[in-house]
Amino acid sequence: MPALALLGDKDLGYVTHRELDAAVAQLPAGVEARWTPTDAGDDLEWADGLWVLPGTPYRDTDAVLRAIGRALDDGTPLLGTCGGFQHVVLVLAERLAGVVAPRHAELAPEAADPVVAPLACSLVGEEREVTCVPGTRLAAICGDAPFPGFHYCNYGLAPGYEAALEAGGVVISARAPDAGVEGIELPAHPFFVATLFQPQVGALAGRPLHPLIRAFCAAATRD
Repeated sequence: MPALALLGDKDLGYVTHRELDAAVAQLPAGVEARWTPTDAGDDLEWADGLWVLPGTPYRDTDAVLRAIGRALDDGTPLLGTCGGFQHVVLVLAERLAGVVAPRHAELAPEAADPVVAPLACSLVGEEREVTCVPGTRLAAICGDAPFPGFHYCNYGLAPGYEAALEAGGVVISARAPDAGVEGIELPAHPFFVATLFQPQVGALAGRPLHPLIRAFCAAATRD
């Protein structure tokens, strides 16, 4: 039975976390998902897939960065959403783009040139039209047609670092107004996708499981 680690600090006061619980209830038969607090230690060897969740700042940011790095190295399927996207960006900036000590403006507001920077405007509780880049994995999963993406964030990839990430092998797979880069992926990895939008939102209203979550589950199910 494939097991997913939902890495984040569960707080049902967040509507996005209640939506996560509703989405977990819709996972394909045989897929197990375990909420894993960020400060629970580094033992994630049991996980067949790692979902780095919204809800920042995390209680243990360094543990999250280490978990992302391990998934990058060992091929564990990874999905990062919202805050997960932002922390995936930090790891890829350091590991693939050669950025020394990349900073996140939420965690280091004094940073002069953060890799994860404030968005053009707050997207807390906002939807934007997300458009996937044709030919990417995300486009194959979600389609080429624009679709509404729900956000609960104030931070995203700083535009000045896009070229460095692309030079390091990161593919930008989606964009949206006000948010800029909405999706990134690594083509050489079995499944390494991160999005600023939150695909679980809508589950509480009874919408079917988002195709991105289904694709992540399928990747974690493969031997």
